[in-house]
Amino acid sequence: MLLLGALNVEAQAQERLLVAGIDVVGNLRIEADTVRSYMLIRIGDEMDTASVDRSLKALFATGLFADVAISRQGARLIVNVIENPIINQLVFEGNNKIDDETLEAEVQLRPRQVYTQTRIHGDVQRVTQLYRLSGRFAATVEPKVVQLPQNRVDLIFEVNEGPPTAIRRIAFIGNRRFSDSKLRSAIATKETRWYRFLTSDDTYDPDRLTLDRDLLHRFYRKNGYADFRINSAVAELTADREDFFVTFSVEEGERYTFGPIDLQTSLRDLDPAVLRDQLESLEGEMYNAEAIENSIQNITFAVGRLGYAFVDVRPRLDRNREARVIGLTYDVDEGPRVYIERVDIAGNVRTLDKVIRREFRLVEGDAFNSAKLRRSQQRIRALGFFDSVELTTEEGSTDDKIVVKVEVEEQSTGALELGAGFSTSDAIIGDVRISEKNLLGKGQDLSASISVSKSRQFIDLSFTEPYFLDRDVAAGFDVFRRRRELQDESSFDLNTVGFKLRLGYPIAEHFRQTLTYSFDVTEIGNVGNNASRFVREQQGSATTSSVAYSLVYDVRDDRFDPTRGWVLTGAQELAGLGGNVRYLRTTVEYGHYFPITDSVVGLLGVEQGYIFGLNQDVRIDDRFFLGGSNFRGFKVAGVGPRDKATGDALGGNLFYVGVAELRFPLGLPEEYGILGRVFSDVGSLASVDDQGAGIFDVGSPRATAGVGFTWRSPFGPVLMDFAFPLAQEEVDEAQVFRFSFGTRF
Repeated sequence: MLLLGALNVEAQAQERLLVAGIDVVGNLRIEADTVRSYMLIRIGDEMDTASVDRSLKALFATGLFADVAISRQGARLIVNVIENPIINQLVFEGNNKIDDETLEAEVQLRPRQVYTQTRIHGDVQRVTQLYRLSGRFAATVEPKVVQLPQNRVDLIFEVNEGPPTAIRRIAFIGNRRFSDSKLRSAIATKETRWYRFLTSDDTYDPDRLTLDRDLLHRFYRKNGYADFRINSAVAELTADREDFFVTFSVEEGERYTFGPIDLQTSLRDLDPAVLRDQLESLEGEMYNAEAIENSIQNITFAVGRLGYAFVDVRPRLDRNREARVIGLTYDVDEGPRVYIERVDIAGNVRTLDKVIRREFRLVEGDAFNSAKLRRSQQRIRALGFFDSVELTTEEGSTDDKIVVKVEVEEQSTGALELGAGFSTSDAIIGDVRISEKNLLGKGQDLSASISVSKSRQFIDLSFTEPYFLDRDVAAGFDVFRRRRELQDESSFDLNTVGFKLRLGYPIAEHFRQTLTYSFDVTEIGNVGNNASRFVREQQGSATTSSVAYSLVYDVRDDRFDPTRGWVLTGAQELAGLGGNVRYLRTTVEYGHYFPITDSVVGLLGVEQGYIFGLNQDVRIDDRFFLGGSNFRGFKVAGVGPRDKATGDALGGNLFYVGVAELRFPLGLPEEYGILGRVFSDVGSLASVDDQGAGIFDVGSPRATAGVGFTWRSPFGPVLMDFAFPLAQEEVDEAQVFRFSFGTRF
């Protein structure tokens, strides 16, 4: 029995073999101890197949090795490894449409990282997907490896970008009320055409297709179809992989009109009746979801201006499917008390944060107010530094706090502008202007301009600091030298040298005042013997020292491209604080913009001015002149008092001009950027101090009507106007065609 027991113990010891050592072979860069640390079996552990297998998988999982083998020699484990190489450099070849920086940001592999087949495969897929998002589904990416000494490699991605994958056809299924062509005009994706070489709207983009779904919803719900649905939006690649067929399957539903519309509020001391004029949804009109959204924004903005910081406007719809009527109630209640925790700004590479922050009507700690937030966005856009400005909100660290996110996309603020024009008086006009609206990212404006034509040469230098001494005060100066050859108009040349000092500040949110001091020396010279006696009498130099102020009340929705709102400007200038010229000049200008449809904008404007001398006659160079850009259809100085004998324009002390204009698309593809205009100008210029014989000075109204075209070309704006006089005096000089263009680099 004792002998049998001893034999059994010896057999068990032989079966329970323990690991006496682990030897690592083949490692060049990785320490042996590092390899052993990744293994799940240790020295002294029982040597069993399962533990060895798990250790093998763990070593492969590190991504450091191209191959691993574990063998046994007696009680020792031998680990043979082949290390993955290290990437020396990463290179892209064949990419023209997407630059190296964009591709490098997309891939995960980097120089000095470990090369693995899995990572290569993933990066190839990422680059291919990036090209697909840019509309190039035929793009291929082939990784190439160049072996280097010391187990290093150069990794080369050979890219064949292929042609853009175009949209061959866009079709709609289920549309009965609107044609395919009408729906195609409502979405962002376009069918490929030869004239769309300046845009990428006719290349396939999945993100744009998602936008198209939203645009179709907006289109139908704007036109009364509250039950509209999109069943599917499918893009099918053709067999040759060169084009896509896009098909939208839709259910239009029935068309609705607005029923009774009511306003209810729980806000204390707020009469809902005062908000009625903010509604764009009216009973009996076609249902329009966009009008509801606009009404909500208008109500929120109006209530915010009344001092209610926390407001929540919710529409309640009462849908009668049988009568196809939707009743609507706007509930205006107190919203949750929310405060601004933080304002985060992103996208401003060059512009300093403080330049953006000082335009905010809200700061950290303020009660959230959507009206002030909307106004802040308008003010930032009005800077002219950014191509786009997006303000969004997200939850803060607690329920009663929010974070305001500002996303801006900077545009070029330094510009070299070249302009050209043509008229029967000036012939070819050339303009060169070098400007920087955002000097050093501080919002400062510096510009120098030269304008040269047959009849004028202007040199101007201007600088403005918009926040002088870190206050909302715009301070600046202008230095100028101007020469105008007015031989054709008035038989004299005008030379002026001078400077201006400016100081502007806000009186209220939309109300601003500017104070100006001007000093200039003006010479009326080169007066011909055949010139009017009224011109010859004023030959010589004069010195003007004046102070002026202007008041501007501006509630337009956009300063550069307004679609609604109005602006009122009033100014007065008093000359006589030194110098030998004394007068008081007053001008008033008003412009009202209003949308007629989504794409048609109307303008009604009027401008008038009056100047009178202080114990002296007003000099000809200080009078008003009408014609050209300020009265289309007439030459420069083509309207107003004139010497009957010589035909010289004498200018006038009193003028007015009224403008009515419509701006609208011409039905051409939107990417062309061509708009049409129809307009009519009405005005007059009269009143000369010296009413001697031989002066034609009749204040009768003149009127013109015309059409114009604006093209936002790749080379800058192109303007063309054709205007025809409807009412004029015999001595007035007409000009039917005006043309100008400019470019910016």
